[in-house]
Amino acid sequence: MDGLVPRASLAIMTVFDTLWSELEPVGRCAATGGYRRFAYAPEELECREWFAAAAAQRGLDIETDRNGNLWAWWMPEGAAAREQALVIGSHLDSVPDGGAFDGPLGVVTSLAAIDAARASGFVPSRPIAVVVFADEEGARFGMPCAGSRLMTGQLHPDKARALVGRDGATMAEAMSAAGLDPRHLGPDEERLARVGAFVELHVEQGRSLIDSGASIGVATAIWPHGRYRFTFSGSADHAGTTRMQDRHDPMIPFAHTALSADSSARLSDSRATFGRIEVEPNGTNAIPSTVRAWLDARAMDQATLDELVGRISATAHEWANVNGTAIDVEVESSSGVLEFGGALRSRVAQVIADEQGKDTIPMLPTGAGHDAGILASAGVETAMIFVRNPTGVSHSPHEHAERDDCHAGVLALTAVIKDMA
Repeated sequence: MDGLVPRASLAIMTVFDTLWSELEPVGRCAATGGYRRFAYAPEELECREWFAAAAAQRGLDIETDRNGNLWAWWMPEGAAAREQALVIGSHLDSVPDGGAFDGPLGVVTSLAAIDAARASGFVPSRPIAVVVFADEEGARFGMPCAGSRLMTGQLHPDKARALVGRDGATMAEAMSAAGLDPRHLGPDEERLARVGAFVELHVEQGRSLIDSGASIGVATAIWPHGRYRFTFSGSADHAGTTRMQDRHDPMIPFAHTALSADSSARLSDSRATFGRIEVEPNGTNAIPSTVRAWLDARAMDQATLDELVGRISATAHEWANVNGTAIDVEVESSSGVLEFGGALRSRVAQVIADEQGKDTIPMLPTGAGHDAGILASAGVETAMIFVRNPTGVSHSPHEHAERDDCHAGVLALTAVIKDMA
């Protein structure tokens, strides 16, 4: 142990280790070492079953809301059903071949923190809930934070039901196959009103805590970000017989657009990534007829993001005109800058600093989107706790958190529970 975890807490750390070992194998791809836990797919459903069983073992009341989000409630004696709760938790789904910690760390830590609070004799004065938000990554249907967006009214239920996954199934079909009723999707104002505060613990997806030498930090803001689908349309033809000057190859404007994304993001210290493309007819000896490419763009402020996406789009149109192809750009999702409330984040930071015996802990912004940001934009008091990732890598099998830092996260979240509930 590194000194952050007292010997008296070893039993609680064993709880974390046990829960982690139960969940860790689920959805892991043997070939890559990464995880494939896509919304409502068998692997993600197995994660849901694990959570329900772990919550039941703790005597928590389990329910699935109208939007597919899971809730496990610790209701103190005499608490009113409509009383505002302290909500903790995260998500269990993953990006393709993602890491083990993005999302699940917050869920496992939440369950372990409830055990730790109980073991200390703590009795809450308000309800506490552990939430697992559905489809946070948007890996299957292309819409990030779908469960929290639906609950807060930021995603129209008709649009959600019609979203098509890579396997060709719509979200409505996938939910039905998983035993959920997609007809009930939509804003859940009554449930949202019960959330007095949401504190999400998450592995850091960057290097700030490594550079500061700290195991725990608190988020200040989430950068504005969006996902944009670029569709380049040209003419399929023979790769061997069609002269270069006669081609209308959509891969060419896409290639220039990808280079523009890289250079434009570097100039503005922003982030721009074409991480997914689809090519038709996708033959080695055929000139493509269509290239669809998805841009993920993020920046420190909205003006910079708008300028970044505008510059990339201008390049796409310019090169489409050059070689006689068509271009269409569609905004699939967009989130503005999100500042976490100063009062709550300061309180959380101070509670954790006191628990660690320090004057302060690091405060840092993040370029990654989270359900916490969706709830904050809906007016919920929200804070985020980050746990150090020594690789600085995320959305990859190399994402990591040392066990002692995970344990420190349990203690930090336990302190927050005891202070706020």
